[in-house]
Amino acid sequence: MAVPRLSARSVLSIVALGALAACSRPAGGGAIVRVDDWGRTVALAAPARRIVSLIPATTELVFALGLGDRLVGRTRWCEYPAAARTVPDVGDGIGPNVEAVAARHPDLVILYASSADRAAADRFAALGIPTVALALDRTADVRRAALLVGALAGVTHVADSLVAAFDSLRAVVVAEGDRRHGPRPKVYVDVWAQPPMTVGRGSYLDEIVRAAGGDNLFDDVRASSATVSLESVVRRDPDVILVLQSDTTRVPDLASRPGWGAVRAIREGRILVVDGTLYGQPSPRMPLAARDLAARLARIGLVR
Repeated sequence: MAVPRLSARSVLSIVALGALAACSRPAGGGAIVRVDDWGRTVALAAPARRIVSLIPATTELVFALGLGDRLVGRTRWCEYPAAARTVPDVGDGIGPNVEAVAARHPDLVILYASSADRAAADRFAALGIPTVALALDRTADVRRAALLVGALAGVTHVADSLVAAFDSLRAVVVAEGDRRHGPRPKVYVDVWAQPPMTVGRGSYLDEIVRAAGGDNLFDDVRASSATVSLESVVRRDPDVILVLQSDTTRVPDLASRPGWGAVRAIREGRILVVDGTLYGQPSPRMPLAARDLAARLARIGLVR
């Protein structure tokens, strides 16, 4: 059965569905027990009402679930949606300032499931503050995080709606990609300059590139990111360079980096600068990023 094409307005409406549902239904009550991405049991006596999010992706997710009014702390890197910037800044997300977070009197802290956050999790436990550790790298992680955070906040119905909408939108975008013809362009995602770092197939950006009709230049790397050599970038010969940054009007001078003039895509000016708030984290807007990238690749003649 053919998958229907959605307009841009329909796409944005789907992404906002969770927030609209949250406004129309009350949060549930009662004890909640779930298992996080460290395999720990997270038990809350009642749905979380004061949430601190220490991951930009989950800050966006909290708002997508219609829980922005319950967010009482976020990291300095949480920039989307704009309303997140009005929430008190508690500092960094990795190795967080436990005292600054505790001062917000949260009843749930969302941590990134990194070994660097284990000590903080122990300190929060000693203070009697529940934490949930989440690993966010791929599409499946976005779905799982939405359901888990939704359950802990007592808005399971909203999370179910958001995940269903996300799945539908992603299916539409993937189907659009499947209808494209011609060779798939090789895309190098420029994460860091020195040493050169890029994404592997463990990253959500690999999924975005693939859904847009391209191939990640280093999709043979299993990790979410890796340090690579400039020589390997030159040898693999990307068709386009993808740069994530907040100022999309300024194209960085990649040719000024020592040795990077040897990359054909840079010499020929095939550098795409994309919005870091859209592409910079796994979120319910991932299909929108894929559609945006497909349009950009089409404009420079690399997909059709």
